Amino acid sequence: MHAFRRTSRIALVLVAVAAVALVAAAGASAHARVSPAVSLSNELQLYSLAVPTEKEAKTTTKVVLTVPQGFSIDSFVPSAGWKRVEQSTGSGENAVIQKVTWTGAKVPTGEDSLFQFLAQPSKPGTYTFQVQQTYSDGSIVNWTGPESSDSPAPAIAAKSSLGGGGTSTLAIIALVVGALGVLVGGFALVSRSGRQLA
Repeated sequence: MHAFRRTSRIALVLVAVAAVALVAAAGASAHARVSPAVSLSNELQLYSLAVPTEKEAKTTTKVVLTVPQGFSIDSFVPSAGWKRVEQSTGSGENAVIQKVTWTGAKVPTGEDSLFQFLAQPSKPGTYTFQVQQTYSDGSIVNWTGPESSDSPAPAIAAKSSLGGGGTSTLAIIALVVGALGVLVGGFALVSRSGRQLA
């Protein structure tokens, strides 16, 4: 029984540590981002663009996304409160969306403007997006810098296969947290069953 309690405590500590690491990693990414960070090339998938409102007592009123070459947006999920305007080349089935502008909403401090769309990268590689964010006071943040800057451009990696190291760090941590959660749940069930039988 002592061994079980010690194992259970260790599992709980591991879950807590993994959860803290997950929260810390998420907090460190308080910038414009496109997810999933790693996806399959030449496959239609659902992507999300999240842009944080970081200015105190201000709202995000406009977001402009410039789409990298080779990244084809097929369609959009409606975004409540936002009006969308697309700029594209070509027409009909040959139309290629190059820029998307969302206006009309007012997203407050501490919340993200969230936009979703079905798209596919044409080939393996890194796709870097440019995002321009306008606040209610007229100030603009250009999310176009390098990864080490205060306003890094969001980017994704497209791979031909996700079999070899195509999983992001956050996804690995999430899987660890989930697995440990299952283990702790199993320990709890075994413990409860043992007490009932005793």
